[in-house]
Amino acid sequence: MTEPHEHLTPFAHSASNRCFGCGPANQTGLRLDFLLADDGSVVGFPVVANAFEGHPGYLHGGIIATLLDEAMSKAVRARGRSSMTRKMEVEYLRPVPGEIQLRLEGRVVRNESRKHWAEARILDEKGHVLAEAKGLFIEVSPKK
Repeated sequence: MTEPHEHLTPFAHSASNRCFGCGPANQTGLRLDFLLADDGSVVGFPVVANAFEGHPGYLHGGIIATLLDEAMSKAVRARGRSSMTRKMEVEYLRPVPGEIQLRLEGRVVRNESRKHWAEARILDEKGHVLAEAKGLFIEVSPKK
């Protein structure tokens, strides 16, 4: 699922947070991990449990949206910025199966002051795009 020419390095996020998508301190969350690509995009290889399914055997649409949101957010974070989702548009192209390794990609496509526009997609093991999204993220200061 990794491209032969790809060079991916570990991308560390804030330690011990409770984020539903990526927080290692959230026992019931997705606990997503991402790697940083040479072009500044982020890539993850989650296997999402069927506990998060909607239609039997397939992930719930809200979980699919969460995966895409996390990938875009981490793409902004990879540029050293903390942000929150302002708006997001999801295209559900094919059903997304649970319990298989997926490829999750996120990248920033434009920046303007505190605004960051990003895109993400979910692919299966054959490289088929299952879902994609674009969103606007607003930079925020860390909560004290």
